[in-house]
Amino acid sequence: MSNNNNYLTTASGTPVGDNQNSITAGHRGPTLIQDVNLLEKLAHFNRERIPERVVHAKGAGAHGHFEVTNDLSKYTKAAFLSEVGKSTPMFIRMSTVAGELGSADTVRDPRGFAVKFYTEEGNYDLVGNNTPVFFIRDAIKFPDFIHTQKRHPQTHRKDVNAVWDFWSLSPESLHQITILHSDRGIPATLRHMHGYGSHTYKWTNAQGESVFVKYHFRTEQGVKNLDVDLAAKLAGENTDYHLEDLFNAIEDGNFPAWTLKVQIMPEEDVNTYRFDTFDVTKVWSQKDYPLIEVGRMVLDRNPENYFAEVEQAAFTPGNFVPGIEASPDKMLQGRLFAYADAHRYRVGTNHQELPINRSKAEVHNYQRDGQMRFDGNGGKSVNYEPNSFDGPRETPENKMNPFEVKGFADSVAYDSEDHFTQPGDLFRLMDEGERARLIQNFADHMRDVERDEIKLRQIALFYKVDPELGSGVAANLGLAVPESAK
Repeated sequence: MSNNNNYLTTASGTPVGDNQNSITAGHRGPTLIQDVNLLEKLAHFNRERIPERVVHAKGAGAHGHFEVTNDLSKYTKAAFLSEVGKSTPMFIRMSTVAGELGSADTVRDPRGFAVKFYTEEGNYDLVGNNTPVFFIRDAIKFPDFIHTQKRHPQTHRKDVNAVWDFWSLSPESLHQITILHSDRGIPATLRHMHGYGSHTYKWTNAQGESVFVKYHFRTEQGVKNLDVDLAAKLAGENTDYHLEDLFNAIEDGNFPAWTLKVQIMPEEDVNTYRFDTFDVTKVWSQKDYPLIEVGRMVLDRNPENYFAEVEQAAFTPGNFVPGIEASPDKMLQGRLFAYADAHRYRVGTNHQELPINRSKAEVHNYQRDGQMRFDGNGGKSVNYEPNSFDGPRETPENKMNPFEVKGFADSVAYDSEDHFTQPGDLFRLMDEGERARLIQNFADHMRDVERDEIKLRQIALFYKVDPELGSGVAANLGLAVPESAK
């Protein structure tokens, strides 16, 4: 064998003598099945791709760190937030939502904003978007909503009829689609957009006192967006424009950063606030609950291997640490199951053992076996609990902080049906040019909807948001605002 230690082997470690020519029966004979190197290479190649994510399929990732700049330990006992100056390694994945792996970066679409903090108490995942709200507020509608964003079952093309049919029948989407069709709908780069936890979460301190919070990552690069025509041009010329920009910025030492701030709501305000605290289609006014600085996130290292670190990265809002808990937000409650379940299907039941997903804290549990179990699988240790063999035990001090639940088990909607005030306030905050572009973007997106009844139903909703918005979209489409909306 060569003295060179960098010799080629099969997956089992056997040296490969010829990697240029397959074994054949004679000089021109057929290939032999005994060429196990050939068979291994072809079989592995056929399996090199895992199923792409149903949503957020295409994304960019980067490593970095999060440093605490403000002591908020009176609100949460989370160890990684416990003292000013404390630094925690993290990984982020930012993505488009509706497109497939090969789709263009510069399309009008929300951007996923998923952060994994590798804390000493286990991984904490904050899985949000670049918008503070979402299209729907109950997870039972999520599969239907995403179907409208994907491809038609017959034509296999994007279906504008499905998109606007669903939105016009789901007025809770108005706030999000107003943001999406505004100038903010196409970020200039991933570095020039804010990120949000979107949902309401609960923080609990060491004394067992709780508050509710919303997360805001404010870009330090400034918010910049793309003109519609330039975005379309870039989509045709460089489908990976955002991936390229983020990678090159970090590679050049131009490390992007975000300041993390939170809004904090006392528990006693939950039942009296003018909007439902847990409705993810609504925001809390910053006049009511001002932003409080928490820390600073800096991205300073690119992945060495995209597949290992970005494609196999698995985030779930169910990855909590002591001091941070879920709220009764119905959309969040569904995501607690759906995200981890998607990873078990897509990557495997032991996806959390992969280096990019593995906790920096030691893991002690009784979960064993499953495909691709590549650690010691617990060795000879006991695999059940309770036991008499000094196995891992629960720590009562880390139990969820209780909250009151009352009422009848039933399928019920949120109390508030006011889907118009907040998007209306947002519309009226825009200057004249922003409002005109929003109206144009809505009209351009709706223009190819085949049925006027869908257009008119949506126009009626826009009119309730603000008469200028409804009338402007209607005029642009050559339609009249329905009398029933006035």
